[in-house]
Amino acid sequence: MKIGILGAGQLGRMLALAGYPLDFDFVFLDPATEACAAPLGEHIHAEYSDERALAEFCVSVDVATYEFENVPAHTAEFVASRIPLLPAAKALTAGQDRLSEKQMFDKLGVPVPRYMPVATREALDFAVKATGLPAVLKTRRMGYDGKGQAVLRKPEDLDAAWNRIGGQPLILEAFVPFEREISCISVRGKDGAMAFYNVVENVHRDGILRTATPRADDPMQREAEDYARRIAEHLDYVGVMAFEFFVAGGRLLANEIAPRVHNSGHWTIEGAICSQFENHLRAIAGLPLGSTALRAPCVMVNFIGDAPSNTELAAIPDLHIHHYGKTPKPLRKVGHATLLATSDARLQEQLTLLNMLVAKSES
Repeated sequence: MKIGILGAGQLGRMLALAGYPLDFDFVFLDPATEACAAPLGEHIHAEYSDERALAEFCVSVDVATYEFENVPAHTAEFVASRIPLLPAAKALTAGQDRLSEKQMFDKLGVPVPRYMPVATREALDFAVKATGLPAVLKTRRMGYDGKGQAVLRKPEDLDAAWNRIGGQPLILEAFVPFEREISCISVRGKDGAMAFYNVVENVHRDGILRTATPRADDPMQREAEDYARRIAEHLDYVGVMAFEFFVAGGRLLANEIAPRVHNSGHWTIEGAICSQFENHLRAIAGLPLGSTALRAPCVMVNFIGDAPSNTELAAIPDLHIHHYGKTPKPLRKVGHATLLATSDARLQEQLTLLNMLVAKSES
């Protein structure tokens, strides 16, 4: 089977690495000249609006998917009109607009923070009065890793936030004084069967994910699975989906979905019986899903900007290194490492050493 992937970044790269043992081949369409997944398959170097390139892409593959949720809607529709695109285009568009996403959560009974749409500077004043401060002003489209948003703590913050991201459709969300941020990684097959990985506890800094730790017997597991199942069934979803939540006051509040494999699930490559990447491919290819069971206590640590040397990393027992083939750049994810251990105590010892190396590489 030939699988087409819209986008050729690190997620496409890891999908291909998971797919070759299954005898899958890959075709990527990506406008980037030095797309890091390109060496793992055929790279059609073109813009997502290039219909001639999209047509070439479609006739080259049996099924298509995407590695990031900002693929233009018309691109998804063009591909889906010619070959199977999984997850379906409606799942892609559901997560592209934060307002419609929140409205979907409301419709399906998934709790969310208070929110209001904002189209003008005057509407921002009204929304702040209705929602209260602190609050977070976000672009409704695009924006990731903390981009496209501003935290409003006092009335004096409004003008600066509007000057920075105003003039486009926005949404104001009440600030959530959360105890934890978690994500639920699920996978749904063509037959509707679903499987869930252990809930993952996430730590962000500057809006970028730093560590992701799967939790055995997390008290939020069942509730997170319930909400993820509602969304997946509503969208007739096929593939891996990540659902990010805030834990506040002992309950979950939905943040957002990602209709794709996700950074908070990278630990599954070594830490689960079947990784999120393999399970995504199994799902879109119509194969039975693999086990999502946790192998051992583990944690995933992102390399941001630059990475420690392989010599330093390889000296840590039970560490698995993943470089993405990207040029070091401030705030860019250039790789990650996953630690496995025989106990939680041993995991913390090794994590302390890894964090020291990461801090040195970022300084």
